[in-house]
Amino acid sequence: MSFLIKILYFISKLPLRILYVFSDVMFFLNYYLVGYRKTVITQNLKNSFPDKSEEEIRKIRKKFYRNFSDYLVETIKSFSISETESRVRMQHINQDLFHEIQKENKNIILLAGHVFNWEWINALARIVPQKHCHPVYRKVNSDFWENQMKNVRNKFGNEALEANEVILNIFRKKNDGDSIYMFVADQTPHSSHVNYGLEFLNQRTPVFVGYDKLATRMDLAFIYCEMKKVKRGHYQVNYYRIYPDGEKFVEHEVVKKFHKLLENTLHKHPDNYLWSHRKWKYQNSIKNFDSEKN
Repeated sequence: MSFLIKILYFISKLPLRILYVFSDVMFFLNYYLVGYRKTVITQNLKNSFPDKSEEEIRKIRKKFYRNFSDYLVETIKSFSISETESRVRMQHINQDLFHEIQKENKNIILLAGHVFNWEWINALARIVPQKHCHPVYRKVNSDFWENQMKNVRNKFGNEALEANEVILNIFRKKNDGDSIYMFVADQTPHSSHVNYGLEFLNQRTPVFVGYDKLATRMDLAFIYCEMKKVKRGHYQVNYYRIYPDGEKFVEHEVVKKFHKLLENTLHKHPDNYLWSHRKWKYQNSIKNFDSEKN
């Protein structure tokens, strides 16, 4: 494994213009020859955008394969990317929001979707006034890849937390405005934990609700991260605060508002989402489905 780590690190040191050559090769293989999860991707797109024609779906799918290939090499680049390059390639908009919330003495829950490239948001830790930034990750079957991704998310002074321990950490930690918790919040819960679902992209969608429980029990600030691919190798993330309709969040309010914001993002840039993910595979296991439109 140590040999593989050295190889990956060496590859990550290559300039992105070289890594994108590998991306072009992967795109050609995946799109024209292998057809990686083509059926899943096509069905997800058709179900999500029923008003789009076959030709429109085909164009979105092809762009997705290009973006997905870029995402893979950009993730490898994350192993060695410098803070300077990371900040050049990921532009952070509306940073004043973090200063305003710190003055309110509230910790922050950042909510992002699987929109490319969510892995490059880590340099945010060097920009914001908060002392502690905690990217949240989920355990994977491979110890090797879990360690590598944990190392990536610990860069730039971040303190990564595993998903099963983050909720307890938030409850135990003082709510003083000095901590940020970074969730990729559109994760699909395991079938045994599908307790709540809502309509998202025209489909019954099981959703993770851990951060929603925090919203009703603690006075935290919630921020939606809207990712946008400006051009190859350059991204922009805009931060929007999510407010409750009343004095405080009620059950499932923040999770519904997050998915509505994410849906709006995907309607604007549909090719930049992880469509190969089997997000809707447990939709028939939903115990409590909220049919109300977001």
